[in-house]
Amino acid sequence: MQTQLSLYEVTYITSFTMKKVTAIVIGAGQRGYSYSQYANDFPDKLQIVGVAEPRTFYRERLVKEYNLPDDNVFISWENVAAREKFADCVFVTTQDQMHKEPAIAFAKRGYHILLEKPMAITYNDCCQIVKVCEENKVILGVCHVLRYSPQARTIRRLIESGAIGDVVNIQHLEPVGFWHFAHSFVRGNWRNVAESTFSLLAKCCHDIDLIEYWMGAKKCLAISSMGSLKHFTHENKPEKAADRCLDCTINDTCPYSATRIYLDLVKQGYKGFPVNVISPVLDIESVTDVLKTGPYGRCVYDCDNDVMDNQVVLMQYEGGASCTLSMVAFTEKICARQTRVFGTKGELTCDFDTTIVRQFDFVKGDVVIHDTKDDIRSASNSRLQTHGGADFFAMKAFVDAVSMNEPNLILTGPKESLQSHYLCFVAEKARIEKCVLDLNDHFTVD
Repeated sequence: MQTQLSLYEVTYITSFTMKKVTAIVIGAGQRGYSYSQYANDFPDKLQIVGVAEPRTFYRERLVKEYNLPDDNVFISWENVAAREKFADCVFVTTQDQMHKEPAIAFAKRGYHILLEKPMAITYNDCCQIVKVCEENKVILGVCHVLRYSPQARTIRRLIESGAIGDVVNIQHLEPVGFWHFAHSFVRGNWRNVAESTFSLLAKCCHDIDLIEYWMGAKKCLAISSMGSLKHFTHENKPEKAADRCLDCTINDTCPYSATRIYLDLVKQGYKGFPVNVISPVLDIESVTDVLKTGPYGRCVYDCDNDVMDNQVVLMQYEGGASCTLSMVAFTEKICARQTRVFGTKGELTCDFDTTIVRQFDFVKGDVVIHDTKDDIRSASNSRLQTHGGADFFAMKAFVDAVSMNEPNLILTGPKESLQSHYLCFVAEKARIEKCVLDLNDHFTVD
């Protein structure tokens, strides 16, 4: 287990020991572009020097933003890897099924790797990535960004301090959000296991990782899981629904209407997520055309989706503690995690769309409010506000780690991330086989 540094140490590394880090963005979509913004916020710490992206609009966006020379602009990552090393690190932010090959190729070239989660779509591929990074002595930071949030770190600190005694149970909820799930996991890139991966890995390896973080050195001993694709099926299609939302007569009563989720927002002048995903040009005519012909205009009951829209994972840990993770598509809140930690001497409560971790002390009978707003405020000047500012802290940790050659600044390094991924694969195996899996047994998860 790597030494966990304090939030202060991760956030405020002394600048005189640091050099500017250079990076190449491999996959310039939503996540790649977002992480690159750290270079705009802190040009003295990070410089984007190259990009590989097959889609013209997204590639040229980075070219213009960072004034990239023609020699450092590529359609494919293979062309980058064929060149002599010309940066300190790469951001591998391609689609899930396209993580393994570039991560391994660039690690062999000596690049440090920032790797979007999930690391890969099979456990064996995750193991290979870690093995090659270790063999080539390169830093690997996996984008389990939630570990870096001040709320998550406060929960960890309170547990480690013994403030609530021994942890007996953790209940953790990932409320995906009704329209967000329809966008990403019914119509979007993560809708189909064969084309991407299962929804627990794609959406909730974050959350399994948080539970592992909070449980610390305690080992997970057994896992079971249940889930289903309950709602977004052909059988649930309303009788009068059309194949496409723009042709549908029941848009006003359908919560998943593409007209409401996308077109109405564009008409209001909104240009953020999710409309910025479906079209590079955000005017009414362009978005209308996309909804007429593309996947995001399809009826949610007529798609080729097969991933779970609800799933529960139950984990048993050393010493008798149990943990549950619930992933639910049908929520008002959008990815605003909710956590309850029950200990022998107290209880912790945190809704991640607030800055508060609430502690109830069984002995004193009082409530202590731990407000993380001051820590969160340190991210307020950054463009990286996703995940409540956790993206900022994750990027700062990675850039500082590369600059100082100090991998312990990264909370989500190879060993931690590999274990979290392993538990996701085991949980999915348990769901499919409808069983409880003992992690002391020898079984394969791929």
